[in-house]
Amino acid sequence: MSILTAAQTTPAAQNPVPAKEPLAAKPSAASKSVKAESVTINMPEGMTKDQADAILNELKAIHQLLLNPPATRTAAAAPTPAAPPSDKVKMSVGTGWYAMGRDDAPVTMVEFTDYQCPFCRRFEADSFAQLKKEYIDTGKVRFVSRDLPLDFHPNAPAAAMAARCAGDQHKFWEMRDAMMLDTATDLGPASILKYGQKTNLDMTAFNTCLSDKKYTEAIKKDTADAGTLGISGTPSFVIGKTDKNEIAGVRIVGAVPYAVFDSTIKDLLASK
Repeated sequence: MSILTAAQTTPAAQNPVPAKEPLAAKPSAASKSVKAESVTINMPEGMTKDQADAILNELKAIHQLLLNPPATRTAAAAPTPAAPPSDKVKMSVGTGWYAMGRDDAPVTMVEFTDYQCPFCRRFEADSFAQLKKEYIDTGKVRFVSRDLPLDFHPNAPAAAMAARCAGDQHKFWEMRDAMMLDTATDLGPASILKYGQKTNLDMTAFNTCLSDKKYTEAIKKDTADAGTLGISGTPSFVIGKTDKNEIAGVRIVGAVPYAVFDSTIKDLLASK
């Protein structure tokens, strides 16, 4: 397991609403939150609860209309599931990224994640294992994990720091999986220490890294890059052809079904 160094040009291989929740409790003064069906997002400053509720109600009505089309519609052909929100984006290849898979894999998949986000955990539980088996382990996809701790998740920044500090001991992916797959944890300080022990870290070095907040600037850089890409919710993904300088591909937002990732990757593998 390794991370990119400044001398490397590509990330190194690793060994690695259905029910409406209008606003998060106690959001920051700068922004509010709302959880949709598969993505957790920040709402713009100044948006009221009533406005957020109105948006969610409208989306819910559209969703119900799609599920139950009017009787006047014909059934000439089987309906095709609507594609998830996605569009073309380009992002620069950086250093210090934690990557799993071959560095020369033809496709790169970058996730912006928040360890306290329930939809990020859903992706980890529902899709990641199959993506790893079908594409990462077979050398077709390089998977990169980047941080986007949302401001209304108080324990997310510390969790992001913990994963990176575990990476100092070559245990980034073990720590990431431990935090993501345990849906009962609040990721508070006691939980972070428990996961450090569970992954057999040198706890003295781990605690020093945490207290020094060693990776604060790196996490801020990930957050800033997400904003440049128009990404404000988690989980979000950029999937594109692997290149040493730039990844040109599509942005996918939310814990979409595995079939969406599968189709996107196959299209990229088939393209020239």
